[in-house]
Amino acid sequence: MTLTPAPAVVDRETWLREREALLPREKAHTREGDAIAAARRRLPMTEIEPIALVGAGGPTPLAEIFQGRDQLVVYKHMWHEGLPFEAQCEGCTASIWDFHDAAYLEARGVSFAVFGEGPFAEMAPFKEFMGYTHDWYSTYGVDDPAYAGGGILACYLRQGDRFFLTYESTGRGVEAIMASHKLLDLTVYGRQEVWEDSPEGWPQEPTYTRWRRDGRPVPQWTRPAVTPVHAHNPQHCH
Repeated sequence: MTLTPAPAVVDRETWLREREALLPREKAHTREGDAIAAARRRLPMTEIEPIALVGAGGPTPLAEIFQGRDQLVVYKHMWHEGLPFEAQCEGCTASIWDFHDAAYLEARGVSFAVFGEGPFAEMAPFKEFMGYTHDWYSTYGVDDPAYAGGGILACYLRQGDRFFLTYESTGRGVEAIMASHKLLDLTVYGRQEVWEDSPEGWPQEPTYTRWRRDGRPVPQWTRPAVTPVHAHNPQHCH
């Protein structure tokens, strides 16, 4: 039997010494993250025009999407109109699957919602199928970039009757919501994708390879009675 390459085996004292040698870099990384967050809190903001988006209750004013809170975090979900559930974006699925409950955000006066690019009537069955608990709203036909666009995390602030965009992030910035990927970063083999700097022989596959299995985004296999389907090749959210 051929074993997958693995780290050197050492005694616990040596392991602790090596582990502690890495710790200062990890602490510096944490402090730099704190410093960046502090700078983010000092960014200016831009006022946006409040509009109504279609949700479960029909057209919903932006003020109601805030649900009585002053802040709102939104994930902007891509949507491939007219395609079945299994053909929807595995990148967006990977991004929001780990975040099922906004209780801790709400405790700090922050609501959470999903803005999807597709028609609400088309997205609503998908939301139910996936078991998502967050409110979804449709930006279908909206061309204001403060609302529309897929694969983006956006933060908003309400002050009285005025609304502001305070921050947004795309690309790997959406990893802020992807807990599974952050946990993989702690493991010996990491995310197992070819872009990672890993030792020779470490298991690696093309990026996004494990985001789908048998034609579906991986989290769809948690849903009742799903079956394999022909593979789809939609655009990734990155």
